[in-house]
Amino acid sequence: MNNSHKAILPGLRANTHLFRTDLSRWALLVAIIALIAAFFIFDLQSYLTLETLKTQQASIEAYRSNHPGSAAAIYALIYIAVTGLSLPGATILTLAGGAVFGLLWGTLIVSFASTIGATLAFLAARFLFRDAVKARFADRLNVINKGIDKDGALYLFTLRLVPLFPFFVINLAMGLTNLKTKTFYWVSQIGMLAGTVVYVNAGTQLGKLESLSGILSPGLIGSFALLGIFPLLTNKIVEAIKANKVYAQWTKPPRFDSNIVVIGAGSGGLVTAYIAAAVKAKVTLVEKYKMGGECLNTGCVPSKALIRSSRLLAQIHRSADFGIKKSDAELDFADIMSRVQAIIKTIEPHDSVQRYTDFGVEVVEGEAKIVSPWEVQVTIAGATRIITTRSIVVAAGSRPLVPSIPGVEDIAYLTSDNIWELRELPRRLVVLGGGPIGCELAQCFARFGSQVTQVEMSPRLLIREDADVSEAVMAKFRQEGINVLIEHTAKRFIIENGEKILLVEHDDNELRIPFDQVLLAIGRVANIQGYGLEQLGIETSPSRTIEINEFQQTNYPNIFACGDVSGPFQFTHVAAHQAWYAAVNALFGGLLKFRTDYSVIPWATFTDPEVARVGLNEQEAKAKGVAYEVSIYHIEDLDRAIADGVAHGFVKVLTVPGKDRILGVTIVGEQAGDLIAEFVLAMKHKLGLNKLLGTIHIYPTLSEANKYAAGVWKRNHAPKGLLWCIARYHKWRRG
Repeated sequence: MNNSHKAILPGLRANTHLFRTDLSRWALLVAIIALIAAFFIFDLQSYLTLETLKTQQASIEAYRSNHPGSAAAIYALIYIAVTGLSLPGATILTLAGGAVFGLLWGTLIVSFASTIGATLAFLAARFLFRDAVKARFADRLNVINKGIDKDGALYLFTLRLVPLFPFFVINLAMGLTNLKTKTFYWVSQIGMLAGTVVYVNAGTQLGKLESLSGILSPGLIGSFALLGIFPLLTNKIVEAIKANKVYAQWTKPPRFDSNIVVIGAGSGGLVTAYIAAAVKAKVTLVEKYKMGGECLNTGCVPSKALIRSSRLLAQIHRSADFGIKKSDAELDFADIMSRVQAIIKTIEPHDSVQRYTDFGVEVVEGEAKIVSPWEVQVTIAGATRIITTRSIVVAAGSRPLVPSIPGVEDIAYLTSDNIWELRELPRRLVVLGGGPIGCELAQCFARFGSQVTQVEMSPRLLIREDADVSEAVMAKFRQEGINVLIEHTAKRFIIENGEKILLVEHDDNELRIPFDQVLLAIGRVANIQGYGLEQLGIETSPSRTIEINEFQQTNYPNIFACGDVSGPFQFTHVAAHQAWYAAVNALFGGLLKFRTDYSVIPWATFTDPEVARVGLNEQEAKAKGVAYEVSIYHIEDLDRAIADGVAHGFVKVLTVPGKDRILGVTIVGEQAGDLIAEFVLAMKHKLGLNKLLGTIHIYPTLSEANKYAAGVWKRNHAPKGLLWCIARYHKWRRG
């Protein structure tokens, strides 16, 4: 045999093995489908009803008395077949086990039969589908498997404790993960036992039913009452198990100084403290820098003040468009930045220590560190103080992300934190990043007179928005003289002959961009270090935020997080939204908890044109496989926009195919951030486009664009058949 043949053999063997595996999969799948089809074709489910159970109860019990071993074996095999094939009827079979075999033997048989059947379904799903799912959804499955590898047994146990959850879904879903078969078996055996006992016990009561009046027997009522409250009890059990695990090494204080300690006085922290104080809780708010956080001091407030000045300057330069032949503006950049600081000072009292003290909040200006689940150490001018508390809410915010680009440490770079210290306008400004912050500030400085070069490694600016949105913004930027470089990657900062230069790469070519100042605006990173999270083992997410559940809780049930530090959205209004849930759940979670509602989250980028969105856009809908229709109204046709000289942009509405239910809206144009509110309200309260179309809008206003967008949808869904009939009717009336 020559070498070429030897080289081919392993490939042939591998292909033969794959072929045999695929053949086995198809054979098993066909067999399962055939068995399921037979179950329904021969109407076997009619035997798995309460009526049949009562009708045949006497004969079944007689057979069981005469042949106890055979009866148990036949029952177990039927149970295994039903659960293994994920057929309906397991609940009735469980009740039947109690009715026929009694509580002890019924529980024993059902426990083993259900676990064996579940494991067979688990193995079938793994053999038939896991490879295909892995090939298509590798990234998502890898994330799930990381959690399974870490806490798979506890996660499965939690699901098994809730008997109302469809167990067949658990069996099939777990088969797609890396969970070991033996782990699946023993956790299922133990986890389903409590629910099995409850259902079998209910079956024993059904077995004693002699007439319909027996339904009111105390034993039967008690069994079904137990079924009803069992999920609630199991949730409490699961919570207790998890709590015991994380609190095991800590000693709980006998009393507490506060109900809540809030770390961070940004939007999330302030709202949390306000709500807690409003319901008369003792709340302590700790802030080590400035009250108001990033939004007031370096984010929303200063940036919008700067945008307003730059927009006025741009409007003055457009005076000829409004019939004013000549207008002049004398720009002093230092005065503009002084105005920004004056606006911050004007708003400062809204977030001040005095105001929140008046609300009843204890405000401590110092550095906080969590030293136990119920203790926060605060350092004030070198002195330390320990505050004991029932709950902690972390609202530590975020900071600008500084990329590890070679040479970045050698230049005095700007970020959204320190750019407000500028008093001299940069002649040449490089903006690194094409997200909302980079775009807003790039346009401002270009309008003030800087030569702005914006560098973005993605194919377009505002990559989270649809392509037509990005194109509208980029077209305006280029019109205003911004040098927009997309698909350019920053490689290195250098200084040559005293001049700062950024080296970027594009299509394997290197480009040199000289500059006087560079703004790093590639995103923000959560503040998750330096105040005790690591010491407690508070879990963090792959996106480097604090890991929270749907109630804003961390892996410590009494420690919550909200705002930028927890994600998933880095918006001031979302931080305030999360803060309500964090505060209420921290104070009243022992009685009632509320899941954070992310169903309708709006946001805006305050460029010119403004970009505002709520819900899905087209690229997200496609990525998620959501079917949609698009209705677009172009604002250049809007009377008020024409009168105001802002006739550009569009309103794009995504709806469910054939229906007026709104999936998402994107608005590009003047005051988009304000106009989007009507759609936010509509989506929140499930109002369709027909309702919006039937709402009177003042003429002439920009808000009419929303109504006209609804009109576009209506025209696209006009009942053609009915209109044809009406046309014939009018023709008949004309004679």
